[in-house]
Formats: sequence, C-alpha cells, structure tokens
Amino acid sequence: MILAGFSEATNTCHRINKRMNDFHRLNRRQWFGATASAVSLAALGRVRQVSAAAPARPRVAAVITEFTYRSHAHVILENFLEPYLFNGKVTESGMDVVSLYVDQFPEGRDMARDIAKQYGIEIFPTIAAALQRGGNDLAVDAVLSIGEHGKYPVNDHGQMMYPRKRFFDEIAAVFRQSGRSVPLFNDKHLTYRWDWSVEMMQVARELKIPFMAGSSVPLAQRRPPFELPEQAVIEEAVSIHGGGMESYDFHALEVLQSIVEARRGGETGVSEIQVLEGDAVWKAADEGRWSYPLAAAAMRAVEGKDVGPLQNYTEPGDSKVHPIHVILIKYRDGMKATIVRIGSSATRWGFACRLAGQPEPMATSFYVGPWQNRNLFKALSHAIQSHFREGRAPYPVERTHLVTGMLAAAMDSHFEQNKLLATPQLDVAYKPIDYRAMREMGDSWKIITEGTPEPKGMDSSRSRAKL
Repeated sequence: MILAGFSEATNTCHRINKRMNDFHRLNRRQWFGATASAVSLAALGRVRQVSAAAPARPRVAAVITEFTYRSHAHVILENFLEPYLFNGKVTESGMDVVSLYVDQFPEGRDMARDIAKQYGIEIFPTIAAALQRGGNDLAVDAVLSIGEHGKYPVNDHGQMMYPRKRFFDEIAAVFRQSGRSVPLFNDKHLTYRWDWSVEMMQVARELKIPFMAGSSVPLAQRRPPFELPEQAVIEEAVSIHGGGMESYDFHALEVLQSIVEARRGGETGVSEIQVLEGDAVWKAADEGRWSYPLAAAAMRAVEGKDVGPLQNYTEPGDSKVHPIHVILIKYRDGMKATIVRIGSSATRWGFACRLAGQPEPMATSFYVGPWQNRNLFKALSHAIQSHFREGRAPYPVERTHLVTGMLAAAMDSHFEQNKLLATPQLDVAYKPIDYRAMREMGDSWKIITEGTPEPKGMDSSRSRAKL
C-alpha cells in the first residue's frame, strides 16, 4: 500500500509538471483550478490511492433582476466566476454557474450578455428553463435568487416591489414538478410583504428546500473585535446606519438581529414596532424610549472618536444635517432595540448594547473593506457557497424571515403617520447558529487596501496574493 501510494504521488507530480507546462494555454481562472486540483491530488497520493473520477462541481443557476456595474448580481457572481479573497486567502468557489435568467437588460449598462459570453453561460428566457437548462427536469445543484436593483414600481408604503416572491414561486414550481429540491439563496429580505414571507417559509418547509437568505453586513469585520458573551442578558441595543429608509434599514436590522439572537434564551419574536422622524426622535430619547448613550457609543466605535451631539451630526466633508429616523422595537422577552438612521454614509454600520449588570456598553463597527460596500460580498459569497455544498445554511433563515416582518411592520408604521403598532404576528422563535467561520476577520484588507484601485469589471484581486 505504501509503494502504491508513492507511485501514485510520483505520477501525480508528473501531471502537475505537465499542467504547469500548459500554463500558457490557460487563463488565470483555469490555472488556479488546475493547480489547486493537482496539489490536492498529490497530497492525497501520499496516504492512499486516488480515485480516478474527481467529484463533480456543483452546477449553479442564477436568477437575477439585472446585471449592471456594482449591482448585487455583479458583486455576488464575480465571486463564483473568479477566485476571491476571504480572510486573506485565495478562495475558489468549487462550483460552476451554468445558466442565467435575467429579468431586465438596461440599455447602455447591461453586463449580463458580455459576462455570459465571456464565461460560457447560457441565458434562458424563463426561470424554469434556466433551472432545467432547456430540458424538462431540474438540471442544476443550487440556485441563486438575486432580486435587487432594476426598475420596479414603489408601493404606497415606500417599498420597492422587487420580484423576489415571483422568483421564489417559479423556482419552487420547478422543484415541485421535479420531485426534489436543491439549496436556494434569496438575496436580502425575503419580500416586501409579511404574508408572502410566511408563505415562502411554508413552501420551503413543505418541499424541504435548504433555504438561506439575508444581508452581507453581519459578515463584515468587527472593529473593535466584538463577541457577545455566552448567556448574555441584553437589556437594550442600538444599530445605526446612514442609508435610506427601508433599503438600508433592512441591513441595520440584520446587524441587530445577527447579534441579539444569541442572547440568553435565543430569539422569541417582536411585540411592537414604531417609526419616528425628526424632532420626535429626540423627544423619545429624552423620555427614555430609546438610548441616546448607546447610539453615541455606536457612533464612537464607527468614527474612533466622540462625534459630539448627534442632533448636529454631519458627515466628514459634508456640512448638511440629513433627516433622521428611528425604528423602536420591543421584543417579546422585554428587550428593547432601536435602529437609528443618522447622516448619509452608505458604508457606516455600528452596534452597541447594554448587558444586565454591566454599566459600560459594548460597541463595535462593521468595516466593509475598500471599494465602498463591494467587498462585503466576498464573505457573503463564501457563506452561500458553503450552503450550496453542505445543503445547510450557516445561519438561520428564520433570522431574515423575522427581519422581513420587522421591516414590513416599520413601513406600515411609517405609512400610518408613525403609529405604534402591536406585532403579534412576529412570534418567530429560533435558536442561533455560531457563524464565525463565515465572517471576514480583516486579513483580506492587508491585500486589498484603501489605495487599491477598484476594477470596473470582474474582480481579479487574487493576483495580488500569493497563489
């Protein structure tokens, strides 16, 4: 057996040399896959014989609204089509995007057709055809549903009516007809309506769909380092951002939920929600309805210094005080939380909480990396790929289901002149999963630095790392 293993290893080394001699005929993406595979085979050859048939690479269908520069389709799919950096290491998806459904092709901005041609991906006219690859049965091993960006109507509550529910329904129909399901990722919140979110979760359970969803921001590097103590009792928490209502409130809610779900007892749901704006925000703080000191601590963690009175806060280089709003949240177990929109930075994410028995708050920021929010999606893509390989989400889809309901209730409150709303429907209970292995811890930003030019097309930043 030892001699057999040695012989196999020797033969494998010859194969490595041949692959290296053929390097000039390979592009960098092909070279990375070839050499990584060969080195892996050589290592296996030292201890046992290697199977002649390598395991098949999972086939992925992508169902997207549009593929334009810096759209979610762009910044997720580039990490499936090219190797990427995760925690400072060159990482390859190990899977192939084999089909696309594209809902919209914006004139002058569309990248879908060029990318499809460049990477040999067929674009199909329907979602079913993309999943069946022109046949009559499910012909992929995983599905990416990216329903973000594009021109879609806005309802009277101020919500963009992205077609995520339609995408899900058409994907689920193929699963049902085929008699089997494959892992599915739904980008951002499930949909803009709570009843539709409930229906999606019910169908996912019925069809046994390995289901994952959510935001990229909870996977960002935490500065300063922050871990919630085990069995922590959180009395109150604040999550801050500087983006728009609804679209960025969602991310701040996911940041909040990704931490507080690990409190003692796990998640039990939300009992009431209210949106406040303008002077009513500061009046509510004076009344003790939300914690100004926690918001100040979160801002201090983001900026690295005290920013002064929050009422007068302006972004560096911007003299304008932008409109502020908060979402006040009361949980069923009595914990209070607040989402605070302050300023106008789309890359500012902060969190602070007060634990029972501890006078000083815990606070951190979520650093997105260079290139604004684009690099957030490397860690998210890594987590999605783990989901596709394992058939198990690295964190609960119930988190995003609850956030979907919280966000819908907040927009209802806003529509009803910022009314306080009871939310008995948000009785979503679940246990957290330790997802630290999916988080970016900061080593990637030693390679992609603030001075690194952002590529206009697909990211080839791996060329700056040692392969």
